[in-house]
Amino acid sequence: MRAGAGALAFLICPAYYRTKIKGSRLRKEEDLMPQETARTARIEARLAPDVLALVKRAAEIQGRSVSEFVVSAAQEAARRAIEETEIIRLSVAGQQAFADAILKPPAPSEGLKRAFASHRRLIREVR
Repeated sequence: MRAGAGALAFLICPAYYRTKIKGSRLRKEEDLMPQETARTARIEARLAPDVLALVKRAAEIQGRSVSEFVVSAAQEAARRAIEETEIIRLSVAGQQAFADAILKPPAPSEGLKRAFASHRRLIREVR
């Protein structure tokens, strides 16, 4: 770490979190990845007065500053948005169709067989 870089913060290792401890609270330092944090970036937003009042009230209830509350809420919303794109949800019928396609794939069509043969010829010519 370079001098004056700031304090260390800890981030959850996503793969470890999803497979090992999702749903439980992190308690040990080894469950966390250290990462430097430098609070140099700024975000500005224009809010309607009623929205600002709502955010101030929620921050006060949680005992946080408005800035801390907004950053925390933004981080959580960002994590949820990313997670939603990484997880594929299928109906029971969709799960069955997917499993069947993996376990019992259809025989290759004539067009696929021709494509494989063409690919083999091209690869042989390049070598």
